[in-house]
Amino acid sequence: MSTWDPAALEALIEEATVDAYGEDEQLTGFFTMIEESLAMPFTTTVLGVEVSVVGVDLAEDGRVVARCARGPVRQDIGILGLPLPEPAPEGSRWIEAYRYWAR
Repeated sequence: MSTWDPAALEALIEEATVDAYGEDEQLTGFFTMIEESLAMPFTTTVLGVEVSVVGVDLAEDGRVVARCARGPVRQDIGILGLPLPEPAPEGSRWIEAYRYWAR
């Protein structure tokens, strides 16, 4: 659940999608803002296991995914379901705006 004010999230959504025509371009706008703003790597816990988020990508199925690593194991996890640590990394406001937009 986001602790961001809906008006602040709406402003971020407007910024990410200002020049976008259609949902695909809006998604690309969010991906770009997340990729450029999110401080990585950062550590979070997924299913009780500590992982390092080392990057983000746009998956072939149209999802924004977090590239997670634990030792030699790598896995992409949809960023909509990625638990954020406390405190959240710099730039995570864009993940919150994307979640708000995607709901």
